[in-house]
Amino acid sequence: MNLICKLFNIKYPIIQAGMVWCSGWRLASAVSNAGGLGIIGAGSMYPEVLRTHIRKCKDATAKPFAVNIPLLYPNIQAIIDIVIEEEVKIVFSSAGNPATWTGFLKEKGITVVHVVANTRFALKAQEAGADAIVAEGFEAGGHNGREETTTLCLIPMIKAAVKIPVISAGGIGSGKAMLAAFALGADGVQVGSAFAIAEESSAHPAFKNKIIAAAEGDTKLAMKQLVPVRLLKNEFAEAVATAEANGANREALIELLGRARAKLGMFEGDMENGELEIGQVSAMLNEIKPAAEILQNIWEEFLAEKDRITKLGF
Repeated sequence: MNLICKLFNIKYPIIQAGMVWCSGWRLASAVSNAGGLGIIGAGSMYPEVLRTHIRKCKDATAKPFAVNIPLLYPNIQAIIDIVIEEEVKIVFSSAGNPATWTGFLKEKGITVVHVVANTRFALKAQEAGADAIVAEGFEAGGHNGREETTTLCLIPMIKAAVKIPVISAGGIGSGKAMLAAFALGADGVQVGSAFAIAEESSAHPAFKNKIIAAAEGDTKLAMKQLVPVRLLKNEFAEAVATAEANGANREALIELLGRARAKLGMFEGDMENGELEIGQVSAMLNEIKPAAEILQNIWEEFLAEKDRITKLGF
């Protein structure tokens, strides 16, 4: 049995990323009901809002689901407390030191997966006791690694360095990409952008439509002096690029970013002044579909491509 399917007790080794302003209970439950692992993204939720989403997700699915917790979250203790109180069984942690909370969560019987963008942090996650790693390449949307290592290079490097299962992320929105990830050594895949435009995604319709309209080269990694983030082209992204080209320091970028910039764009629908986080694979996405259909299309294409390559007879 596939290691990731066994670890999470799911049918397909396909995980929906815990994306801010996109990954509420509707999306997470839809993916889990379809046989993957749905994730509620706690990064854009106040603690009690997260509690509501967890409870609604439980009502909507009897299948396993997870919560993604950015470890730099200001109310981290409250978030952790709610995850434990609501008996969430799987946590994906990101954006912080895995040694801080992994051991504590595992003592509570929680399966812990940590998201990394380089081998050094993959080894730290393994040392901290993580059950698996999400290795996220440069192509990914949202917050990203400073090293700019692509998925093609990152997966085999991390796979060679660690003994725990590796989930590939970054640039994966199709069965072909999933098969490529497995060829590189991945045990499963995490899909973000393709699920961001699912019918059940809580992203604003204007954001979904802008993702569908995106062309090759319409995203760029920015704000590396803060926490690097891949932005879809708009007036805000252009302002960031201009500021960085003019030598803006960390404080100037913080002032430009302001408060709730991602919510403004991704959730409230301001397509020019909002922060629009999405991956390079957005250029390949062209239709809003139910999450179950997206997952099934990825899986069926994965099997078809696997069969095609087998028949080549090499």
